[in-house]
Amino acid sequence: MAEHGFELVDVEVAQNRGMGLLRITVDSPSGDGRVPIERCVSISREVETLLDAAESMQGAYQLEVSSPGLSRVLGREKDFIAAIDQVVKLRTNRPIEGRKRFRGRLLEVEQGAPAVLKMDIDGEEASIPLDDVEKANTIYEFTSADFSPAKSAKSARGARKSKRRGSSQSG
Repeated sequence: MAEHGFELVDVEVAQNRGMGLLRITVDSPSGDGRVPIERCVSISREVETLLDAAESMQGAYQLEVSSPGLSRVLGREKDFIAAIDQVVKLRTNRPIEGRKRFRGRLLEVEQGAPAVLKMDIDGEEASIPLDDVEKANTIYEFTSADFSPAKSAKSARGARKSKRRGSSQSG
């Protein structure tokens, strides 16, 4: 991925309707999630060529290459650091305090060997070693601003309407 200027965030291998599924998530080195669709397509084509040449996938398979998106995949330590104060859903590869699934606000990432996630889960603080995290995503919290048109968009539409009126009146 480095030769494309992006970093590998996550790889997921699964089955989808009896067919193999390979899902790859890439991100920019800054971790801002800005990966143009054209870059995802070129990475996808290169990975597909390599997989087919190596005959790595048995039978038919589906390949998906994407950027992190709203429910951002958290795979690297820096992804978790960037997600501090956000709601996170994660699954561990072994039970921690009798459970494997957690959802709560990420409070802190204690760096070290291994790094430890501190989360507020239902008002209780939980510590989860980063090495034990199998899969993690942020949970996007919608606000009323997500459903109301931006004021700048309204003013831009108003400006276009007034320009049209002005040109039609003068012509």
